[in-house]
Amino acid sequence: MGSVLALSSRPARLNSPFPQDRPLSRWDRREGRLPNPGGFDGLHRSCKDVFPQQTEGVKLIINKTISSFFKVSHTFHLSAVGPSNYRFHASYLQSDTDSKQVDSPILIGEMDSSGSLNAHSLLHLSERIRAKAVFQTQQSQFVTWQFETEYRGSDFTAACTLANPDVLKESVIMVAHFLQSVSPQLVLGGELVYHRGRAEEGGILTLAGQYSGPNWVATLNAGKGGAHASYYHRANKQIQVGVEFEASTRTRETTFSFGYRLDLPEANMVFRGMLDSRCIIGGVLEKRLSPLPAVLTLGAFVNHRGDKVQCGLGVTVG
Repeated sequence: MGSVLALSSRPARLNSPFPQDRPLSRWDRREGRLPNPGGFDGLHRSCKDVFPQQTEGVKLIINKTISSFFKVSHTFHLSAVGPSNYRFHASYLQSDTDSKQVDSPILIGEMDSSGSLNAHSLLHLSERIRAKAVFQTQQSQFVTWQFETEYRGSDFTAACTLANPDVLKESVIMVAHFLQSVSPQLVLGGELVYHRGRAEEGGILTLAGQYSGPNWVATLNAGKGGAHASYYHRANKQIQVGVEFEASTRTRETTFSFGYRLDLPEANMVFRGMLDSRCIIGGVLEKRLSPLPAVLTLGAFVNHRGDKVQCGLGVTVG
């Protein structure tokens, strides 16, 4: 079916596993105040959610709710490209809108059959401040350990992340984010990435802006490392479209992508499709199998330039 990497060189999207579309807290909806702009990693989320996720092989996901806060899932993936694997996922979720439980942490962990671990912990220190820790291992080797602190004001968000600090090797990566709501429609901010090692030291500054309309969102990130622009438009209750443009000064590559999402609530179906400037066309269909608590996923991606095809079938139970 062809290599997954041959179909697309786009890096994996490492989105946070914590819920982003949470109910607004009291300081998010004060009358006469500008809205909170949210996190820096969510600037392009509206557009990215329109695009389909690439699927390959056969995947079975079984979700089980142990209690109102504790959930587990089992994932079996049979692949014709890479090794087949099994993943166990456990999560302890706590509503951050419950003032009585605001100090309780949120824990999420996932381990696969090779012994690799991906763990996240989120702690609400106060109504405005939260801390997050992320640990990732590749079998017995640590590959990522990072700590993040975020402060959400009434009309701004500031965050600082410390990644892979190593005193012996004298290396560290620091990332600072800041977003400010200038008006109800306009958000401005930036990102500063500083990295230091024994062989090199440097920093990259990226400026960001987002303008929202009644049913559309336009976002632009630009800096020394390149540019990333996206446009999201909701035509009606059934149709959503998104356009992305990415240019990298490091790889000297430029890509243009178009995606769309079609919701058919009467048929319990959601279809996502995309095409880009690398001659890749793909689509994913999600069908809820009512009255069963299951979702059937069918996907196919074709790389016309590389003459490769990738197909996938998935079933989610629970």
